[in-house]
Amino acid sequence: MIWRSNGLIITNAHVVAGSSAIVQLADGQRFSAQVTQRDDGHGRSRRGRWGRDLAALQIDATDLPAAAIAPSADLRVGDLVFAAGYPHGQASMTMGMVHTQMQQPWIQADIRLAPGNSGGALADAQGRVVGINTMIVQGLGFAIPSEAIESFLQSELRPRLGVTLQPVLLPSSQQRLGLLVLTVESNSPAARSLQIGDVIIGVEGSPLRDLNDLRRTIATKQFGESVRLDLLRGGTHQTQSIELTQPEQQAA
Repeated sequence: MIWRSNGLIITNAHVVAGSSAIVQLADGQRFSAQVTQRDDGHGRSRRGRWGRDLAALQIDATDLPAAAIAPSADLRVGDLVFAAGYPHGQASMTMGMVHTQMQQPWIQADIRLAPGNSGGALADAQGRVVGINTMIVQGLGFAIPSEAIESFLQSELRPRLGVTLQPVLLPSSQQRLGLLVLTVESNSPAARSLQIGDVIIGVEGSPLRDLNDLRRTIATKQFGESVRLDLLRGGTHQTQSIELTQPEQQAA
């Protein structure tokens, strides 16, 4: 489901097996998506942390009709809830009632779910999303609370450029590595500095040694810091300093 209008999609981790997927919106538009975060757990870990079976995907789209989100803590036993999904390949909506008070790590509802409801919305009577349906336990539908989803996004959120890259060999006798920019996400940190067709050849003043140099460097950064890239644009060497802004702070 569309969690934020900037192209952030939320589903269950078990729905997305790899690092990429195809997202089709209700109007038929199709987008390539990259998995930016995932938590494959289904219960409490040895460290006492709850696994959430969540995946966050990013598509290159803006101004999407994001869902209205409501705090699941406001739910009470007996409240009506609605589950949307595609069981057996067909769109469906089912209705049920909250079964237990929201002091549990899951929303438990007496609601009919089936394979295909996973990753879909659980909504309250006002149509606001309060959770993501994830499994069936002893006939009850279990959903991940909206607060847990926000916590997952904030705790795992890391700086990113917002580009799709392809490794290339530079035309030199030393067979140096470059990263060709294939796409640049709108409203991403890279949007003001990089262009399709640029070839990144260095990071923080050092030439690229392997495919993961850029990823490793960005992983050491915090939001608000900058990463310095050396690149070729039209055969001309340039240096660009890119501020790694948080999604909410990116240019409108």
